Amino acid sequence: MGQTKHFVVIGASAAGLKAASKARRRDVAMKITVFNKGTFISYAACGLPYYVSGAVKKQEDLYSNLIGVPRTPQFFKKMKDLDILIHHEVTSIDRKNKTVSVTNLDTGEKFTTAYDKLLIATGAEPVMPPIPGINLKNIHTLQSIEDAEALRKLVGKGKKGVIVGGGFIGLEAAEALVERGVETTIVEKMEQIMLGLDYEMSVMVKRHLESKGVDVRTSDGVVEFKGDNAGSLKQVVTENAVVDADFAVMGLGVRPNVKLAKETGLELGTTRGIKVDEYMRTSDPDIYAAGDCVETHHIVSNKPVFIPLGSTANKQGRIVGINVTGGRETFPGVVGTMIFKALDINVGRTGLTEREARAMGIDVETVIVPAPDRAHYYPQSKLIATKLIAEKKTGKLLGAQVVGMGVVDKRTNLFTALVTIGATAESLGNLDLSYAPPYSSPITPALTAINVLRNKLSGEARGISPLAVKEKLDKGEDFVFLDVRNQNEYDEVRIPRTTFIPLGELKGRMGELPKDKEIIAFCKISLRGYEACNMLEPAGFKDTKFMDGGVVTWPFELVTGNGARQPAATLTQENRMLSSSTSANQENRPNPPGA
Repeated sequence: MGQTKHFVVIGASAAGLKAASKARRRDVAMKITVFNKGTFISYAACGLPYYVSGAVKKQEDLYSNLIGVPRTPQFFKKMKDLDILIHHEVTSIDRKNKTVSVTNLDTGEKFTTAYDKLLIATGAEPVMPPIPGINLKNIHTLQSIEDAEALRKLVGKGKKGVIVGGGFIGLEAAEALVERGVETTIVEKMEQIMLGLDYEMSVMVKRHLESKGVDVRTSDGVVEFKGDNAGSLKQVVTENAVVDADFAVMGLGVRPNVKLAKETGLELGTTRGIKVDEYMRTSDPDIYAAGDCVETHHIVSNKPVFIPLGSTANKQGRIVGINVTGGRETFPGVVGTMIFKALDINVGRTGLTEREARAMGIDVETVIVPAPDRAHYYPQSKLIATKLIAEKKTGKLLGAQVVGMGVVDKRTNLFTALVTIGATAESLGNLDLSYAPPYSSPITPALTAINVLRNKLSGEARGISPLAVKEKLDKGEDFVFLDVRNQNEYDEVRIPRTTFIPLGELKGRMGELPKDKEIIAFCKISLRGYEACNMLEPAGFKDTKFMDGGVVTWPFELVTGNGARQPAATLTQENRMLSSSTSANQENRPNPPGA
């Protein structure tokens, strides 16, 4: 192995302790010291919302191993011979003399320690903007065990909680609060929650949360927190309203904790994370950095990004542990894969969104394909919607988003692999994926989406996105928006400003449609919309298209059977719409639009 005599680690969370543990496995003689400012080490930060909700019963479960033994400094000393000093803050780094200055926060003692190799794994810190009243009692983040403990004491039936920010952290916090009976409001300044999704996919998440009682307020930022005479939060004042609150959760994301690295003179990247090379080395070759404090490389966009995830931190820490013991392991980067659940809805994404790809100037083709996550007749079958983004010229898969109440993780992971290797749609249509009714349909939802994409790229199928249709409607363009569902479906819920002709009646009623106008057909998931196009074209209709995703993924206003208006279909409603299809409609057969 290498000649490192003393490996010093700053930070005892995912990246830091993974690096220390891997280094120990490769070199039993090396001295390894880990300094940690806080109390808890090697804890599952991603599990904090589930501790608040009560799904994780005991605090110790967040920092125990598989057999329930707490991962304390004593555990690491006994099992791995790692010296972990909690309540010890590294205050400065002397790169010339290769020492770190340390303060014992319990005693005030100050001392220096020499290193051969050093790892900065200082993580990230929550974004806390200077909003008036932000220092009131009962305003918390959700990043540490201490945060989770404080929130766990505040939540309960009848309480009112406000979540500031509709991102990853905010939505997981929302689930935790609702599970504990809290009246929950999410306030998001942007026009949509989950900016990591495209708009129409994020709306599916928003409507589902609303159907579960969450008040989701988009395009509405917080301007002030108001307290009572005791200094505790009482109200959250937004741009559009005043919301009563017993407590608030700040879910505005995190920024890399680079204070020490910056003071040391290490180079920062364009995202303000620590800049590292493929070996996780900083601008000083004897100092490494890993985890939530570093900037990394996006494999698809080929640009630097800051995407703090526990999975990435663990992989990067492992690479550091190999390299400080003489290895030459590299970290290729990320593709932005993430997954979460919020109140029975599962959300996965990877690669670029359509918005991100277009901002880069890429000409893209997209598809949105709803389908059951397993054979439609199987009892646990639930709806998922898949959106794919590909480069139009080459067919290269750039990104994917999978949203629904069914199984999305294995589809997200498949697309992650395909995006990472730069696969094209044309090369993927006959992947030999596993099939049995409890797990999938004969042609899996992933392959169905890929085949629809292939057909759109080749011109065999002409689809148009819901957003493009809405833009046409808003501009007042003269086209026929053709609903070809059956009467029962139409009576339950419909899109405004449409022409209704059931597919079974279309052949005899074609004379009601103008041949000189664009016709955009749709149904529940647009299989029958696609079939309508195939019927109309031979009859002389020259400009026919189907709308991707149909009613299921239409993210705008709908009209219910009694004439009431609702913002969009909820996933519960969408599952019912899908499962209520009759065999005559063949909506659930394994070949959605264009497949």
